Amino acid sequence: MAEPMRWTTVEPAPADFWPMVRASCDRHGALLIFEIPSCLGCIGTMFLCEHAGCVPDILVLSKGLGGGVLPMAALIAKPELDVAADGALGHYSHDQSPVGCAAALATLQMIEEDGLLAAAMELGRHARGLLGQMARRFPWIGDVRGIGLYLGVEIGHAGEAGSAPAAEQVLYRCLERGLSFKLGGGRVVTLCPPLTISPSDLDRGLDILEGAIASL
Repeated sequence: MAEPMRWTTVEPAPADFWPMVRASCDRHGALLIFEIPSCLGCIGTMFLCEHAGCVPDILVLSKGLGGGVLPMAALIAKPELDVAADGALGHYSHDQSPVGCAAALATLQMIEEDGLLAAAMELGRHARGLLGQMARRFPWIGDVRGIGLYLGVEIGHAGEAGSAPAAEQVLYRCLERGLSFKLGGGRVVTLCPPLTISPSDLDRGLDILEGAIASL
């Protein structure tokens, strides 16, 4: 079981890594299970495994499936692994919610009807372009990376004195102006805007980030 990308620091694996893992699982009869911490479109495709170069046996979905409103999770598995189609694996107070299922279906419908996958790719290219310009202007930016609309801005370099405190300053200065995000690994600004974000709101968020970095 693995994440196909390290989400906390926005670090994709090398292009040949997951195909080699897939081949190893096949040789040894092991299942490959991908946990998707942030699925359903933010990377410009429905699932990150579409970028990983291999197909897992099982996908574990949550987070975005409920549209960011209701908690919802699901499993997608190969047909031969669906061994409990006519049975129940358990009954708990938080599962099998009709409202959660309705939210998940509505989310899938809107992603398809509103063309949000293509929009995530286009907005992601736009954002990486602006972030790349920032990186050329500000030496505090060590790296810019991402897939689709899931973006990472590394403040400083690993082991560099002052990188983590500088990243915290960026975080709090952005919060003061209304931009919220998480710091991965203590110094990686992780940006994952909603699929429905407008280009103007995206630019406004990046302007806030730029101002915070410029003030270091």
